[in-house]
Amino acid sequence: MPLIINKGADWFTQFGTDGSKGTKIFSLVGKITNTGLVEVPMSISLKDIIYKIGGGIPGGKKFKAVQTGGPSGGCVPEELLDLEVGFDELTKAGSMMGSGGMIVMDEDTCMVDVARYFIDFLTDESCGKCVPCREGLRQMLKVLTNITEGKGEEGDIELLEELSEVAMEASLCALGTSAPNPFLSTVRYFRDEYEAHIREKRCPSLSCKELTAYHIDPEKCNACMICLRKCPADAVDGGKKKIHIIVQEKCTKCGTCFDVCPSRFNAVEKISGSPVPPPIPEEERMIARRSKEK
Repeated sequence: MPLIINKGADWFTQFGTDGSKGTKIFSLVGKITNTGLVEVPMSISLKDIIYKIGGGIPGGKKFKAVQTGGPSGGCVPEELLDLEVGFDELTKAGSMMGSGGMIVMDEDTCMVDVARYFIDFLTDESCGKCVPCREGLRQMLKVLTNITEGKGEEGDIELLEELSEVAMEASLCALGTSAPNPFLSTVRYFRDEYEAHIREKRCPSLSCKELTAYHIDPEKCNACMICLRKCPADAVDGGKKKIHIIVQEKCTKCGTCFDVCPSRFNAVEKISGSPVPPPIPEEERMIARRSKEK
């Protein structure tokens, strides 16, 4: 405000696009190197915000999408990174300016689960006064949850689209009319992920717990026993100089084994939509270990 008062409205409106003048503050968070509040001129590209200001994606991961506008906002994919930031531009892309939230996602993010997460939040936020919002969001959450748990069926995408249309057209307030955005934007740009969950019972990002399994590669296992000691469910079978295996019946898919396996081995793998290899016979586990030592 002091700058506008001192320099005038003409100075402020020199920044931005035809429909969005001045500057905007965003909360830059998520899978980004530099997090925090950033004030940028309207018309700056998403790419410049994420890479020049945010420092890019940590860990050498690939950028996947950025969600703007708060819980009711949409997800903008990599192919639209050159999009200029503005009210109209974000709306055309299926998102919004909203509260100025900007959540960056990398390749490990499941876009179906992202939609489920935000719809879950918005379901709780609904005041319950109108049926399209109150019941529509509940049904959307139920269907999205089933999809992420491997219970999706043909026709679920079309049902979600129909529920979204009704909520947007018939809800009494802006929460209901904008709530379907997380689903609509993700199905618009990442429909293949929805289809993989429904038709193949597979999560391409290896994110959905019910659609992933953990497996120890016998060729990489060094029998260090770290995963065996750390597993909270006692699901790792092994011993000193004995290749480890994960007992799938006991595994809770918490991912502890994956997290603690030393990076120099990388023996624990995530498997999605594929059968887990059968356990190695006891004698072969010992033979394989001795063969490695030689």
